[in-house]
Amino acid sequence: MKVVMEPIEMIAWFDIPGTPRPIRFRHAENVVKVEMIKRISEEKIAGNRMKIYECQSEIHGQMRLFELKYELNTCKWFLFKM
Repeated sequence: MKVVMEPIEMIAWFDIPGTPRPIRFRHAENVVKVEMIKRISEEKIAGNRMKIYECQSEIHGQMRLFELKYELNTCKWFLFKM
């Protein structure tokens, strides 16, 4: 996977404790539906907490793995790796 780290527009839902779950996002004028979340982890770099989502979806007819990051302090989503 290649590191991209671009901000993206995201549609997500939040469960009762407040954990976000990505549904779909827009990247380079394409809408990608998040079909499966393989793993959710959390990291803290320089005091900045982020949730990391390892996901899998069909993009342009191929199953692709990618990583999304959600910045807890600013509520921003990033496409980290693709």
